[in-house]
Amino acid sequence: MVVQERLQEAFQQFGWSRIPEILHTHAEEAAKHNSSYLEFLDKLLQEEIVAKRERFVRMKTRMAHLPYHKTLDQFDFSFQPSIEERRIRDLATLRFVEHQENLIFLGPPGVGKTHLAVALALEAIKQRYTVYFTTAHVLVQMLQQAHHSNTVAQKMKALTKPNLLIIDEIGYRRMDDTAAHFFFQIVAERYETGSIILTSNKSYGSWGEIFGDSVLATAILDRLLHHSSTINIKGESYRIKEKKKAGFFRPESEEEKGQKME
Repeated sequence: MVVQERLQEAFQQFGWSRIPEILHTHAEEAAKHNSSYLEFLDKLLQEEIVAKRERFVRMKTRMAHLPYHKTLDQFDFSFQPSIEERRIRDLATLRFVEHQENLIFLGPPGVGKTHLAVALALEAIKQRYTVYFTTAHVLVQMLQQAHHSNTVAQKMKALTKPNLLIIDEIGYRRMDDTAAHFFFQIVAERYETGSIILTSNKSYGSWGEIFGDSVLATAILDRLLHHSSTINIKGESYRIKEKKKAGFFRPESEEEKGQKME
């Protein structure tokens, strides 16, 4: 019992949680197969390392505020032929994060922009980069509240700190002057210091409408696009595809088509 107690105390000191669970099983297996002490120790430590990595990923994923968990392997590239899979796989190497570059996904609603952003975020977390996800609408609300409570400086610092900041759904609603100014500040603060992934349903030519000021939009785009990649997605909505599968949309009969033409 003395040895057991000392081991448990040591496990707690080192912060090991997996080894206590597998110690006796592995000890019996090592004795059965006449494994060396080094082989026994190596197996224990390797399992602890894997468990620690998984705990780290879970914690950082929660802190990133991702809307869901979707990987690149779950993305149906065959449904969106406008996306070059090899290019996306290359982006998943995260060289753009390493070089503090930006990535912009443009396309109509439902084509997979957010899925790709989340999948790249998960890859970044696995590589121990810090990530924060927000929608443009939530970001504007957050900064407006911070403005009223005089905590903008702290909030801006929190938004410029992560290695990768993801701002989803730019363009679904117009920003007022204050929100547009804060958005410019975020982009300016992160310029050449941290990566941004943006998703938008609007082409760059329409960004003047989003920010209510073409000059400000130009200044934002100037910093965003200086070191960046743009992925234009053209295709059908995945959500409509799933609804069709579920039978919410049915093909028109020849009779119905004829009635429309009358």
